[in-house]
Amino acid sequence: MSASASPPPAAPTDPDLEAMLARALGRPAEAGTGPEESPAAAEPVDPALQRCGFVAIVGKPNVGKSTLLNALVGQKISITSRKAQTTRHRITGIRTEGATQFMFVDTPGFQTRHGNALNRSLNKTVLGAVADVDLILFVVEAGHFNLADAKVLSLLPANVPVILVANKFDLVHRRGELAPWLRGMQERHPFAEFVPMSAKTPRDIQRLLAICEKYLPQQPWMHEPDELTDRSERFMAAEMVREKLFRLTGDELPYTSTVIIDRFEEEGALRRIAATIVVERDAHKGMVIGDKGEKLKRIGTEARVELEKLWGGKVFLELWVKVRSGWADDDARVRSFGYE
Repeated sequence: MSASASPPPAAPTDPDLEAMLARALGRPAEAGTGPEESPAAAEPVDPALQRCGFVAIVGKPNVGKSTLLNALVGQKISITSRKAQTTRHRITGIRTEGATQFMFVDTPGFQTRHGNALNRSLNKTVLGAVADVDLILFVVEAGHFNLADAKVLSLLPANVPVILVANKFDLVHRRGELAPWLRGMQERHPFAEFVPMSAKTPRDIQRLLAICEKYLPQQPWMHEPDELTDRSERFMAAEMVREKLFRLTGDELPYTSTVIIDRFEEEGALRRIAATIVVERDAHKGMVIGDKGEKLKRIGTEARVELEKLWGGKVFLELWVKVRSGWADDDARVRSFGYE
């Protein structure tokens, strides 16, 4: 973390909690509630006026971290599905607004069950992501907190400001109960700020960007203003295939299935990609292929459409399915498949 980052504000008092909740419930239309939405290729910004920093997005599995990252970046760069543990890698999403460049770090949900090699790798990724950032967004479902949330909260470093992001706020019906819930959350950790929101509401996203901005140090940008992620196209191809794999197989297929890119070639605006879906059992292979290959064909088609939308060019995608028994319990194989 940069030495010039702002120190965390003092924890709010009880009247502050009530005021924050009142503002959230009232949603006043105040001026300056977020950065102006302007094209990245606007007038050049003097490096002396630029802000730039890392913001880690952390929380238990399946709490909406990847959806939040995509909304903050303004483009889909992190895959989502209803299956827990979808995100497996540290993914940095970049957004440049005005004089500020935000680098949002999406992390896997911290794993408290099943200590296999894959889960150990995922937890190592989470701990590495929060060790050297300027700000942490701790994402929970508004009004809820359980042991899995508590485990993640206990891992957060004391010297980094943490914003409590109460996601899915639009689903809360008894909002009068949020004040005591918020008070209990503040007793668990001295959160710098409380942000009730929905990641699907653009106004909430702009408000969160404005709040994050003041915690980032004044320093030159690290990326070009039109960059969206630090991940390669090869990586994004594997992730999009894996998303469609999980979405189209539902709970039938174990989350340990993964995708390996065998070939990635560019011919002008055309990208030719060959990928292998790796599963642990022969029965899982049948689930992925489907009747007469229809499931595999649909996975490939939907992934190709997403990639063409992301890159703005044609994609030719070939998919294969292979069985690798017990790979998620094998440290060497987990590393060979690209996990840290």
